[in-house]
Amino acid sequence: MDQLVRLVDLAAECGLDVLVDGVQGHLSSFDFYPEWTRSWHHRNVFTDPEAIEAQALLLRTLGGALSGHPHLIGLQLGNELNNLVEHNPVSVAEVDHYLDTLLAAARGGLGEGGGLVTHSAYDAAWYGDDHPFTPEASARKGDLTTVHPWVFSANCAGRYGPRSPQVHHLAEYGTELAAAYATDPARPVWVQETGAPEPHIPAADAPDFARATLLNAAGCTHLWGVTWWCSHDVDRSLADFPELEYTLGLFDSTGRPKPIAEALSTTVAGLRAAPAPPEPRSTALVLDCTPSTRSVSGPGGAFFEAWMRLRQEGARPAVVLAERAQDTAYLSARGITELIEGK
Repeated sequence: MDQLVRLVDLAAECGLDVLVDGVQGHLSSFDFYPEWTRSWHHRNVFTDPEAIEAQALLLRTLGGALSGHPHLIGLQLGNELNNLVEHNPVSVAEVDHYLDTLLAAARGGLGEGGGLVTHSAYDAAWYGDDHPFTPEASARKGDLTTVHPWVFSANCAGRYGPRSPQVHHLAEYGTELAAAYATDPARPVWVQETGAPEPHIPAADAPDFARATLLNAAGCTHLWGVTWWCSHDVDRSLADFPELEYTLGLFDSTGRPKPIAEALSTTVAGLRAAPAPPEPRSTALVLDCTPSTRSVSGPGGAFFEAWMRLRQEGARPAVVLAERAQDTAYLSARGITELIEGK
């Protein structure tokens, strides 16, 4: 804990704010478990009561150690924890219990007003049929919704092309999709991970992709912020990473800025110099799906393609779930006056 607090202090000295993950989960194509779940007495991290309580203790302790730090954004349960489902079978109800327990522990450690309490999932939570981590869990648990709209999810860039509108508007779409599942019409959405992985986005196309991603996402009323993955390329001397992990950085492995870094920096500076509140989206596309047909809202799905067609025609569609389409108070709170059937 002392080392972690020191690390956050060092980040603060460099002008950086920090969100701390409790259980790392998934990072750079590797899964990371608490070591005490991996020995001969392996435990399911999502369902075993003692494993859950141990993670809760860790989060309470982290919160207590970091509470009040001026550069702390908050605590996140872990990064893309749903990547661990393959080796830790779990039901929707068990996921809900797990998230509720750990979010309460994190809040108990930080205290009210001590920072954000969040969790994150990769895109299977939004697009994966019958995936146990649900869009509702992402959009209704914790202090805000996090989305990780990667262009390789559901082969988006391969399916439509790296320069396609579908790729350039993917983060914007993910933000609007997340807003639809929230019960609070004003709940913020954080594009917490996006980036330009080669070969899905060739290096020559990366600057335009970065500019378009930021500018399009900035037009979302619910957007809390965007963070880019990642800062630096992985050095080739470090073996056994998947190929795309070596070139994801804004800087190369020696610290030299790449063209995408300049594009990102210039775009951010422009948005900050002339901040314009996003216009409310008065038109919404109605999403009617079940847990078993969730893939309609992902790349290749009928709803996804309908939203993208509207966007290319010049509309700026929001997303509304079919079960909320008759809720006039909810629609009014979101500024929606026109509904289009999602076909």
